[in-house]
Amino acid sequence: MGGIYKRKGNSAKNKQHHRMLKTKSYKRANDQIHDDIKPENIQKWQNQPVDETLPGLGQYYCVSCARYFVNEESIKKHQISKQHKKQDKRVKEKPYTHMEAELAGK
Repeated sequence: MGGIYKRKGNSAKNKQHHRMLKTKSYKRANDQIHDDIKPENIQKWQNQPVDETLPGLGQYYCVSCARYFVNEESIKKHQISKQHKKQDKRVKEKPYTHMEAELAGK
């Protein structure tokens, strides 16, 4: 009656599974965020046009964490959290340049 069933294998061997996980939870890198917190760029992120596809219509955005929030209450709660304070500290550090990375590799 039944046939031989092929096992799919575990996800450790599945390349497609790993690619999906990389892009699913992608966040902006710290060096990208470091550029966003400059005074000329921060206004662009804080005064965004209304976008129905984003949480909170894109009006509540934490620049240092690169996250959108649903309402003002949730972003205020986030700003006093430990996670936000750690990320804020990380982002304010000057990122390494390509030249510094090459010199360290030699």
